[in-house]
Amino acid sequence: MKAIQVKQPGGPEAMELVDLPVPQPKANEAVVKLSASGVNFIDVYVREGRYKALPPFVLGQEGAGVVNAVGTDVTSVKNGDRVAWTSVLGSYAEYASVPVDRLVPIPDGVTDQQAAAAMLQGMTAHYLSHDTYPLKRGETALVHAAAGGVGLLLVQMAHNIGARVIATVSTDEKAKLAREAGADEIILYTKSDFETETKRMTGGKGIDVVYDSVGKTTFEKGLNILRPRGMMALFGGSSGAVPPFDPMVLAQKGSLYVTRPTLVAYIGAREELVARSAAVFAMIASGKLKLRIEHVYPLAEVRQAHRDLEARKTTGKLLLIP
Repeated sequence: MKAIQVKQPGGPEAMELVDLPVPQPKANEAVVKLSASGVNFIDVYVREGRYKALPPFVLGQEGAGVVNAVGTDVTSVKNGDRVAWTSVLGSYAEYASVPVDRLVPIPDGVTDQQAAAAMLQGMTAHYLSHDTYPLKRGETALVHAAAGGVGLLLVQMAHNIGARVIATVSTDEKAKLAREAGADEIILYTKSDFETETKRMTGGKGIDVVYDSVGKTTFEKGLNILRPRGMMALFGGSSGAVPPFDPMVLAQKGSLYVTRPTLVAYIGAREELVARSAAVFAMIASGKLKLRIEHVYPLAEVRQAHRDLEARKTTGKLLLIP
């Protein structure tokens, strides 16, 4: 089979298209013939060595396809079943062997490409808006990077709940996308200070929650726009890590909450993984959640996919097709 292997951490050139044997399933695994693999920033971090993996390894943590073989102890899936997964290494390939307790069924009304595009980003948007800070109708949320992969889905979910959504973006094109997703107000952070604008938009009262995937350049100002006992949900750091800070700052700014959630903690239990993925898939099938699959690359063009992602040229989801 064809696969993208990393032998030593590095830049996009560290990814090599190689021929490997088709994996054989362990007792509790299923081998899946991939229809599509999702491209995510976590793949960049693993490729660079920021997140550790023992080389050589096949990159990629999100995929969808059809079960091709099952291990001796497997009864929950069978050959021909359509399944998807995330947070399991090895999806940049024609075949992947995945523990069956990490596989979820793809329902009718959802394509394999949609499933591959929605597992990581869709479930991230879902846990943020439904669990980390469960938004309610009439509350106000600020979403940074609102035209990004998670951002567009998070804006839609918040809008569907009935929350007021303030979105920050960098360009007029991205502003249009965020508006179409349901954002009520747009802040072009390249032209205006989002702290000043948010305070103006809320009459100085502050907002209920900030969903921040940017980190270093936005974190401090994000705390300044929260209402007393508001929450900072810091779920990424595309601009770099947030510097250490004194928790007393949270008291001084109104008994604020700060959390640093990750998807793994919200899908750790099998029951939660199945329920959360089913909720996201139901939104897609009903048309309440629209995915923006911006570009589909052949597996061999993985280096270009990573370059485009890192250059922030993209506004939706990138997929690899084996």
